[in-house]
Amino acid sequence: MAPIAKTQPVPKVLTIAGSDSGGGAGIQADIKTMAALQVYSSSVLTSVTSQNTLGVNGIHDLPADFVKQQLEAVLSDIGADAVKTGMLSNAAIIDAVVSGLHAQRGTWKNLVVDPVMVATSGSRLLSADAVQTYKDHLLPLTHVLTPNVPEAEVLLDMAAGSIRNVDDMAAAARQLSQFGPKYILLKGGHLAVERHGKKVVVDLLYDTANNEILQLEQPFVESQNTHGTGCTLSAAIASELAKGLAVQEATKNATNYIHLAIESSSRLRIGAGAGPVDHFHNLRWLPYSGSSFVQALYDSLPEDLWEKYVAHPFVRGIADGTLPRESFIYYIKQDYLYLQHYARSAALAAYKSKDIDTCAANAKIVTYIHNEIQTHIKYCEEWGLTREEVVATPESVFNVAYTRFVLDNGASGDALDLQVAMAPCLLGYGDIGVRLYNDPNTKRKDNPYWRWIETYADEKYQQAVHVGKELLEKLATHHVSTSESRFKEVCDIFEQGVRLEISFWQMGLDMN
Repeated sequence: MAPIAKTQPVPKVLTIAGSDSGGGAGIQADIKTMAALQVYSSSVLTSVTSQNTLGVNGIHDLPADFVKQQLEAVLSDIGADAVKTGMLSNAAIIDAVVSGLHAQRGTWKNLVVDPVMVATSGSRLLSADAVQTYKDHLLPLTHVLTPNVPEAEVLLDMAAGSIRNVDDMAAAARQLSQFGPKYILLKGGHLAVERHGKKVVVDLLYDTANNEILQLEQPFVESQNTHGTGCTLSAAIASELAKGLAVQEATKNATNYIHLAIESSSRLRIGAGAGPVDHFHNLRWLPYSGSSFVQALYDSLPEDLWEKYVAHPFVRGIADGTLPRESFIYYIKQDYLYLQHYARSAALAAYKSKDIDTCAANAKIVTYIHNEIQTHIKYCEEWGLTREEVVATPESVFNVAYTRFVLDNGASGDALDLQVAMAPCLLGYGDIGVRLYNDPNTKRKDNPYWRWIETYADEKYQQAVHVGKELLEKLATHHVSTSESRFKEVCDIFEQGVRLEISFWQMGLDMN
């Protein structure tokens, strides 16, 4: 037995912040960022705001004891590889957060504090006693503090506008270390500077233990879509820390992420004011997002085409036993010939496989086809046909068209083209078998085709369908990925295969 693969624990990040009803900042921005950076996010809500891109018109703070209750509920069960704080709007809430963190020591690490203290207008959002509580109680627990220039001035009791350049920023970062954070990322978005003839943003990361400052430089982006940048950056740092990165590397990744999020935000066009950044700029969507690849193939078909296949008059004749004997005999002989080519196609798919597991999956299909062919021979013998008569049957032009279509896709296309060309047969017969077997209107007693129905409803065939579906999903991940045009190509192959299956049924009815 092969060893069971060990699952890797997903990095977990807890955000403690307010809600932004407009979705650009706060909890909403944090969760989007964490999802984009592939970590699990949990949340503790501190305040609910009424706002949009034009501004805030209402704030409702949650009771401090309920904030603490949320915090303890999350940490006692889920824990966190990193925690970030955003809007903590009064001293009581700050104390509740600090108390909750102390009570759950050992369940969390890497506290990132985004000190939301100053509105875009320049107004202070926190009272003096709340700022003091920040400094006295929260910052000593902090791993990374991420103030912008106005917030640094508030924490250091400086007059607005005191920090004017990069040297002032470096001095301020060193002074902020007195409150206990291990690292201070002082953001320079408010003080864009000219370097080498270009406008740039310089952020400073101060390592208090080693008294070292790392300058992080990004091109300045002219954009009004900067709402929630502080929330997004701190959430990105926390996400990278949760993955196990060192602070320096995590911060570099996060500043690059937010730069690209601002740069690509022009495509969003959200609201009439200061819009959000593009949190998902780093993601490329599957053409079939929201469903499996196999379901997407079904969904791509013209309306009712699949039903025309699986509920064809030939199939209905099998269900109620009224299909003419001559039509079934003609079909079963042609299907015997078809299955030989289908087995060749599955063998070709095994040859095209890049790994032993995929090769083995195709080999299983070949083995099942071999068993299915033996069943066909028994059918023919029961109906007075010898094996020699079946083998000597000339191929119908419809049979030739279908089998060569499959083999041609295998020869000229990749592994996915071949599997998709084979899929209508595999999936359709599985669908028909289960439908007819479970349909109370299907004739069971004295139906000469009942055993045929049982064959495709049988667990063995359904397992082959399951294997085939898994193989399609695996191949699509590699061969389609995010390409719309490639997805359309395989959908076209699938549709053509379904149409050829319909022709195959009609061939049986018309015996030509």
